Amino acid sequence: MNGSQEPATTTFAHEDHLPRVPLPGLEETCERFIDWCTPLLTAEELAATEVELASFLRPDGPGRTLHAALEQYNAGEGVHSWLDIFWPSRYLGRRDRIALNANFFFLFKDSGQRQVDRAAGLIASAVNYKLRLDEESIPPVVQRGQPLSMEQNKFLFSTTRIPGRVQDTVRAPYSEAWPGPSPARHIVVFFRGNMFRMDVMGPDGRPHTLDDLVTGLQSVMKAGAVRAPSDTCAGHLTTKARAEWAAGRDELLAHHPANAEALEEIESALFCVCLEDFVPRNTQDACDHLLHGDSGNRWFDKAVSLIVFEDGTAGINVEHCGLDGTTILSFVDALLGTPAEEQSRQSGALSQGMPALAPVELVLDDGLRAGIGAAAESFAAYAADTATSVLSFEDFGGNRAKQLRISPDAFVQMAYQLAHQRAKGHVGATYESIATRQYRRGRTEAMRVVTPEVLRFVAAMEDPAADAATRRAAFRAAAVKHVERAKQCQAGQAPEQHLWELLLIQKRRGDELGVNEPPALYETPGWLKMRDDYLSTSSAPSTNIQFFGFGSTSSKCIGVAYVLLPDRFNLYLSTPRPVAHEMALFADRLREAVTELQELLSTEVPGDSAA
Repeated sequence: MNGSQEPATTTFAHEDHLPRVPLPGLEETCERFIDWCTPLLTAEELAATEVELASFLRPDGPGRTLHAALEQYNAGEGVHSWLDIFWPSRYLGRRDRIALNANFFFLFKDSGQRQVDRAAGLIASAVNYKLRLDEESIPPVVQRGQPLSMEQNKFLFSTTRIPGRVQDTVRAPYSEAWPGPSPARHIVVFFRGNMFRMDVMGPDGRPHTLDDLVTGLQSVMKAGAVRAPSDTCAGHLTTKARAEWAAGRDELLAHHPANAEALEEIESALFCVCLEDFVPRNTQDACDHLLHGDSGNRWFDKAVSLIVFEDGTAGINVEHCGLDGTTILSFVDALLGTPAEEQSRQSGALSQGMPALAPVELVLDDGLRAGIGAAAESFAAYAADTATSVLSFEDFGGNRAKQLRISPDAFVQMAYQLAHQRAKGHVGATYESIATRQYRRGRTEAMRVVTPEVLRFVAAMEDPAADAATRRAAFRAAAVKHVERAKQCQAGQAPEQHLWELLLIQKRRGDELGVNEPPALYETPGWLKMRDDYLSTSSAPSTNIQFFGFGSTSSKCIGVAYVLLPDRFNLYLSTPRPVAHEMALFADRLREAVTELQELLSTEVPGDSAA
């Protein structure tokens, strides 16, 4: 897990005592906003942005009104954070597909096990984690002496995103509708598009043994040996744009009472297990199928789906609305850090024979089948229109960066900037996710990587007249600034989410507050360019995973998911296929940049530059 663990402390013991996410002042947010967007703007664009920012900030301006409303909300009873409404709006309010666009994956380290043994071991380990969570005996994660919020763990089991016409909702335990831990004892297993309910705990709540689970999975594969017709696999529907899926779900429920029972089985299940009937061609193929796969063999609305291929290769697909990468990393470390046999023993598993098993079937008519078939075709085309690539550096990792006296994350982020300049001819807006779980219900902060120091670094690297000392100094200055900004974001001192929430308040309450139109600030080059990503980056450091990945976020963006460990550096890249050539160039230039920047720092004369 990230950080050490504090013994003899219940899982959620710190939640009410964690500091609140700081709400920045309006002036300091606007100052940071200008600082952050300036490197991306021309002089004319900056001037236009500054005019609207001044209007936004004037004493009777919309910024003051909206910020005052946010301050009032933040002080309200029962409010945990000024971001309490922001996060549901951001994740549940999106109306496009979540499959490939929002869900993310991890490819686990190899185990050498056959498929059913690997799957049974993952199930047993997950059930053990669930039972420990129910008892609140999972120790809170402590990082640099600070306990982190464990709130997201409440969304690991029996959690399902439910599509809505305007905004989605979440069905989850620990809620008013379902207080406390999930009472469910079953999972849903997919094989060849067929769905089965499989109990993983007996009637008294005791888990099934590994042997029992293996027997159950073998029975699933036998019962589902004939591939389900694609137009009967309702999992395809979970790939649709959310309002369309909401309409489709309503049609399913209206068509036949049995469909409500089938959806109940899926939505209340602890998690999904997706068994694949093929061996991935290579690592990239495994990653691609973990990201999107055959959507008839998935339920993308489920918080957690464990996916196991025919050769035992395995990973996880995660629905993002309640879960961030750091929480899933801790969960995966717990699943894989202790042998499944030991986890099964810890859980009190008892041999009870083959688990109760039943197919999960929806009653469909021609119209519903046509809708499912159309969803399948549409998503297959969408997935095919996404280009991906994997990169592995076995001669570079965090230890090497530290030997060179530079922050490992700053090193790779500067390498991305140099590679992007050389691949596309310019530096572009870059997002990096920064975890803020040291705060009550903290999630992430949006960091923007491009600074004036980054521009000077890239310019020095591209200037044939610049000597090595000049380039090193520029590199180190950019890295120092990167670390400084990352610390600002960790401290909740960043402008984007604050300004974004003010815009959302205007949309929700503008008429009531007298701010009838979105402020012109949100149409300025500064706001639009700062958030128009050319690179969207996020890291997931764990020895238990090989790769981490997510889809691209726009028509020109390269998604950069990276696993930076002491001794290795692995990346999964994604972008729309029309710009696949640029991604391939970026990958080539990145290989060169990582080598070139190591050489640049390794030739440094001691004392000629600050670390």
